[in-house]
Amino acid sequence: MKSTPEKKKSVSVLIGAAFLMATSAIGPGFMTQTAAFTAQFRADFAFVILASVILAYVAQLNVWTIIAVSKLRGQDIANRVLPGLGYFVAFLVALGGLAFNIGNIGGAALGINVMFGVDTTFAAIISAVLGVIVFVSHKATKAMDAVTKYLGLLMLLLIGYVAVISAPPVGMALKHSVVPNNYEWLATITLLGGTVGGYITFSGGHRLIDAGIVGEENLPEVRRSATLGMGVTTLVRVLFFLAVLGVVVQGKTLDPTNPAADAFLLSAGNVGYRIFGLVFFCAAITSVVGAAYTSVSFLKTLFKPIAAHENLWIIGFIVASAIILVILGKPAMLLIVAGSLNGLILPITLAVMLLAARRKDIMGDFKPSPILYWSGWAVVVISAYIGYVSLQGIGKLLG
Repeated sequence: MKSTPEKKKSVSVLIGAAFLMATSAIGPGFMTQTAAFTAQFRADFAFVILASVILAYVAQLNVWTIIAVSKLRGQDIANRVLPGLGYFVAFLVALGGLAFNIGNIGGAALGINVMFGVDTTFAAIISAVLGVIVFVSHKATKAMDAVTKYLGLLMLLLIGYVAVISAPPVGMALKHSVVPNNYEWLATITLLGGTVGGYITFSGGHRLIDAGIVGEENLPEVRRSATLGMGVTTLVRVLFFLAVLGVVVQGKTLDPTNPAADAFLLSAGNVGYRIFGLVFFCAAITSVVGAAYTSVSFLKTLFKPIAAHENLWIIGFIVASAIILVILGKPAMLLIVAGSLNGLILPITLAVMLLAARRKDIMGDFKPSPILYWSGWAVVVISAYIGYVSLQGIGKLLG
């Protein structure tokens, strides 16, 4: 039986893992995607949110369960399924994490620019430095838990305030969440990719491995942590969607170069614009932390030098993201495309995990829930099909 201090530590880590996953999903890409798609599809986007949340929750529960019971990280599970496969999965996830992190640094820079008027290039450097500071301490994971938890709660409160101010048509949104006029596949795969695509699916699970909260005996707590993370993600997504919907149904047109900022400006004036800057910064900097941590966690068991100097590699990942951003320039389109591409990674990584779920050499005597297991395969098929359909849409986005 765990002592009281150990229980408190476990609860803190479980909450931290939930917020790590949630804030990884609630990045500047999520806000850019939600604002752009809400302006385009209006109330129909409620269906996209509902569909993506259901698919994401099934994927998340399966992955966290398999990681917890096997006591292995995603890449090591993949290598057990097929030798060498773990390297391929790690490359996919790390590459997707890098693409997202370039946009995350850009989002944090934009937030600083909105709040203080600082040049975005200089703001990007400041953002990278702030991300690096989290991993300088030898208690980096504890600092990461605190940053994601408290900034996540701050985002929730601020977005909720703007959602109330914009006075959205909640009844219309509820109706269209079940019976939309049009089914938007590209929007669904993009949102799904931004919720559990790429590294995001594994962020909380890998955090629990590092904390030693694994094994079948801890499975109920692990699943509650996954549910909390998805709950926070869903609540923020819904509130942000309603905040933007309240603006566009009034016939106002959002600036396509920065639709999220324009939605806050039009709904709550200059105060709303400043709130946007703070929210965008919080969303971005927590995603910088989550993307860097999880991407490197996929490499550290495959390459000994990375395991020996994990924090230095995480810092290097953040610095590289900032340098690439400064070279490439504005990241808005990259954020949407990265979400789509990470959605395409999802059926691959989830299929690998499900193949492991019934392997006795990986899971021991554990028997997965048939409903959860086959629902997971349904998500693989659906996300693969939607991804195939949306490839043409990604091509159009790239011009």
